[in-house]
Amino acid sequence: MENKFAYIDGRKIQINGEKNLLELIRKAGIDLPTFCYHSELSVYGACRLCLVDVEGRGIMGACSTAPEANMKIKTTTQEIREIRKISLELLLANHDHNCPTCPKSSFCKLQDVARKHGVDSVRFKRLEQPIKLDFSTHSLVRDPNKCILCGDCVRACSEIQSVGAIDFAFRGSKAAVLPAFGKDLVNVECIDCGQCARVCPTGAITPKQEIDDVWIAISDPSKVVVAQVAPAVRIAIGEMFGYEPGVDLTGQTVSALRMMGFDKVFDTSFAADLTIIEEANELIQRITKGEKLPQFTSCCPGWVKFAEQYFPELLPNLSSCKSPQQMFGSLAKEVLSKELNVNKKDLIVVSIMPCTAKKFEARRPEFVHEGIPDVDYVITTQELGKMIDQAGIIFKQLQPESLDMPLGFKTGAGVIFGNSGGVMEAALRYVAEKLSGKKLENIDFHEVRGEEALREATLNICGTEIKVAVVHGLKNARALANKIKSGNAEYDFVEVMSCPNGCIGGAGQPVTFETVVKRERTKGLYSVDKNLQLHKSQDNPFVTETYQSTFGEVGGETAHHLLHTHYGSRRRSEGEITLIKGSEKEKMEVSVCVGTSCYLRGSQDLLYKLIDHIEDNNLQEKVDVKATFCFEQCDRGPSVSINGKVIEKCSLNKACSVLDKELRKKV
Repeated sequence: MENKFAYIDGRKIQINGEKNLLELIRKAGIDLPTFCYHSELSVYGACRLCLVDVEGRGIMGACSTAPEANMKIKTTTQEIREIRKISLELLLANHDHNCPTCPKSSFCKLQDVARKHGVDSVRFKRLEQPIKLDFSTHSLVRDPNKCILCGDCVRACSEIQSVGAIDFAFRGSKAAVLPAFGKDLVNVECIDCGQCARVCPTGAITPKQEIDDVWIAISDPSKVVVAQVAPAVRIAIGEMFGYEPGVDLTGQTVSALRMMGFDKVFDTSFAADLTIIEEANELIQRITKGEKLPQFTSCCPGWVKFAEQYFPELLPNLSSCKSPQQMFGSLAKEVLSKELNVNKKDLIVVSIMPCTAKKFEARRPEFVHEGIPDVDYVITTQELGKMIDQAGIIFKQLQPESLDMPLGFKTGAGVIFGNSGGVMEAALRYVAEKLSGKKLENIDFHEVRGEEALREATLNICGTEIKVAVVHGLKNARALANKIKSGNAEYDFVEVMSCPNGCIGGAGQPVTFETVVKRERTKGLYSVDKNLQLHKSQDNPFVTETYQSTFGEVGGETAHHLLHTHYGSRRRSEGEITLIKGSEKEKMEVSVCVGTSCYLRGSQDLLYKLIDHIEDNNLQEKVDVKATFCFEQCDRGPSVSINGKVIEKCSLNKACSVLDKELRKKV
């Protein structure tokens, strides 16, 4: 095959499968700026910062131009520099400039790019008035004043998660990114995963901070404050302090938390071992009885909320086990409160998580008893890094310290929970040993490892065939769930993670836009597993001791009370929006569903065109037109109700035909 080359700033660079000029230019060692380009998302071309000058063609967007042989490309002419500088000044003109107080200050791409391109003043005046912030959810804060309209959050919500909780609204200078009809995030179908915040290049969407509440608790002498540290945190926290991704810094994290004033520091991986004992035992029982299969994992709160919203019929298939975070909280309030001789309300459990959905999970009513939450506060890896800085601790000078026992002891099975496929592999280490009745020597299940969005395997364990699937990203989970519902796929056990590559790619992790970083984090967790002496949850001696002292038998009454829960169908956004209000006494009721499933099938466009039809024919006085949020026919959308009749898979022609027919009946 003939080699092809392009010339970038005079250098000859081989073209080897790069999708666009941006990738080829970065391969050449040039950091071409961009806000809207992510390898995980579709090419959008909104920010116009990655402009290049192609000989014979002029100035073009590098992200949307395919490389061709013998192209001559200039990346930094005087004209391009001026265009970029003007673009940055225009963005900054209406941008909130309170950079030192912005949660994303250390990671802001707008700050970074403006600095690199010498923007030291802004020649344009601010035209827009400040817009109030959206603090409505437990997980995220939306600040429209910092939005640069790059569309990254919109595409992440739609293309990675298939939720579509936010989108573009209005046109021209009024263009904005909003939840449906300008509602707050809490009132739409947001599942709190935070992938919008992960890809946002500015502080327009950020994880909600709970740092101040934690400091107050630590400073209160009447409180005993304990921390639980999730697996994915230990191999990412170092990125906040100049370490390479994937370095295990458990000991230094423990040291920092003790210096900050935490009374005890434990490991969520202990509760992950506990989860495997309960969840894998539940799987064995289901396989033995042949009922409610496949069993889905329930560790990921974003996935659980997604299932409640879109697949309530599959909820009986979700494991009834609480997540490791909530198992730890339940155990801490029940057992630690007695051991430490402290009232449950004065035992403050702080979770340190890679995830924003964990903030929502901790406040679910299922996990609050007599007004006392099992987990009091959830801070992200980013927040932990900020707290360490606030305490003046020089992280790189810390000596490692040991976690507190017994809830600080874990096996490798609990640690690999942080990777996509880790829960599945940990469960298989248990199931294989229990079904065979023999000690498992080869503990690695490479079949369920990898970066692919969907991984499938069929395992034969002592004559029992177990079909498993691992999926990450809720768009992929939606497709898999639909295949299972339709009977086109059969499994015994399915692991689902909301975030790409699992918890290591959570929205609370240090900000990164490089795929290699997530890969190194994954390798880091598997290395921790290898460096531990025990690799199977059933071998954790302190878990065994906890069953003997507290839970009794696996899956027994006490264990079920403390470690299991239930989930229910979650209604979509409540209420409706009236867009046209007729004045006639006997007016026609027209409702268009704009819930996510219908929205993805074109209901918003249908709604606007139907309004155009009504206005063009002067029918405004005769109808009420409303945007509503569910007819519970999500697989047959878009759905429209006219005069009480629901039209499935509705088109504009069908809607107009039915409307006109119904109006003629009233004449």
